[in-house]
Amino acid sequence: MPITKILIRFMATCLLCYGLPAMADSKTGKLPLDKIKLPAGFSIEVWAEVPNARGLALGKNGTVFAGSMDEGNVYAIRDNGGEREVKTIARGLNLPIGVAFRDGALYASSVDRILRFDGIEEKLDQPGKPYVVTERFPNEKHHGGRYIGFGPDGLLYVAVGAPCNVCETEPEKFSLISRINPDGSNYEVFAYGIRNSVGFDWHPETKELWFTDNGRDWMGDNLPPDELNRAPKKGMHFGYPYCHSDDILDPKYGAKRDCRKLVSPAAKLPPHAGALGMRFYTGTMFPPQYRNSIFIAEHGSWNRRNKIGYRIEFAKIKNNKVIKQEVFAEGWLENEKNWGRPVDVLVMPDGALLVSDDFAGVIYRISYRKP
Repeated sequence: MPITKILIRFMATCLLCYGLPAMADSKTGKLPLDKIKLPAGFSIEVWAEVPNARGLALGKNGTVFAGSMDEGNVYAIRDNGGEREVKTIARGLNLPIGVAFRDGALYASSVDRILRFDGIEEKLDQPGKPYVVTERFPNEKHHGGRYIGFGPDGLLYVAVGAPCNVCETEPEKFSLISRINPDGSNYEVFAYGIRNSVGFDWHPETKELWFTDNGRDWMGDNLPPDELNRAPKKGMHFGYPYCHSDDILDPKYGAKRDCRKLVSPAAKLPPHAGALGMRFYTGTMFPPQYRNSIFIAEHGSWNRRNKIGYRIEFAKIKNNKVIKQEVFAEGWLENEKNWGRPVDVLVMPDGALLVSDDFAGVIYRISYRKP
């Protein structure tokens, strides 16, 4: 095959894998939101146009912050009389997918660094240079986007993925979820054996950590599943790279550990669906059955022969167990072609659910009105 064709094919694959922004329908100038299927009473709209929108966080005064990956920017979105005003508050960062807010400050990840913008909501037009909280994280770009969030304990949790598809790594450095003080001190590993988590949240009542994890590639179209995990205490090991899910031995590393001694997932998610952002629903707009349960953004597969994901799943939680899983929103994928890729979800003060889409370059708003 000529080298030009190889390069074109490689570039097309990378575009699908990393989710560069897509253009809206050139004929209508709008995204085909009528294709999105939701339960009765729910509706979806474009809330804001944000290039390559990834992780989401909510400020004290209602500002929504969004990270990005390919753009390298961090954005702030404010509602101004029903119109959303989007401001770029940082440019040229290194994969700043993760954002978190605490005590008036915005924290943003940048592979090996965590940055902080103090008093950000009062100076969105001139945020100034950020303060470097820490530079202690690995600088490898493979799974280098760090999802971040503040826990109920006031500590900043930072996910660090494996620098590979599957490999043994330094257990205190990769394949984990860590936590630090807001000033960057007292680094410690909270959970081990995690290939790549790009979404976590804490149960509103039990305060326990739940997180998504992307399963490894190249074990076939249907193995292994992505995972939803629960970590009620520090120090638990969730299997990677030795065991995938709770019973699938890795072909290369599986003989080194006993899967029975590692933590099983709280729920198995569709294989290669790209389970990323997740949030417990704590609002009151949606019907009662959604409260204190989990919405999960599935970014979609990139190397599966038949695509899967590109949707939002719902996991019903009761007594710390997943008792039901169902598709909540779908339609971004049609006839093996996708026009959007959900990334993260965020519950707003009014109870609506925001969904970032790095492929379409927008943030959606899902709301409910009783039919």
